[in-house]
Amino acid sequence: MYAGASSDDGSKIRKPTVLDDHFYKVVWLSAFALIAAATVVYRWLEDWSWVDSLYFSVVAVTTVGFGDLAPTKDASKLVTVAYVLAGIGIITTFINVRLQRNTYRRYEGREGKKHGNKKHDDKKK
Repeated sequence: MYAGASSDDGSKIRKPTVLDDHFYKVVWLSAFALIAAATVVYRWLEDWSWVDSLYFSVVAVTTVGFGDLAPTKDASKLVTVAYVLAGIGIITTFINVRLQRNTYRRYEGREGKKHGNKKHDDKKK
């Protein structure tokens, strides 16, 4: 989590820096590129529709695994192993960074109300 001022539960929260924003963009782009690449690969290897390929890419990397689609070719199975191993880390990092940003925004809004910050009061109008 971002370090800095203490929140109610004693954890540290700080304003995201330019480096944090850059990291978020890199992780977001990595997650998007990973899912897009997997969609193309499954479309090519399994000859699924674009929708089925995208659906399987998202379901596999988020470890939901409904089981309604599954790779049938050896090459697809090997790609899936590498994809899931790499993808879980990237998707988990993306979700973590996104939640940190949301936590800071909520904390910032609460602090503005607590201290009567005019800037936060104007946003409500």
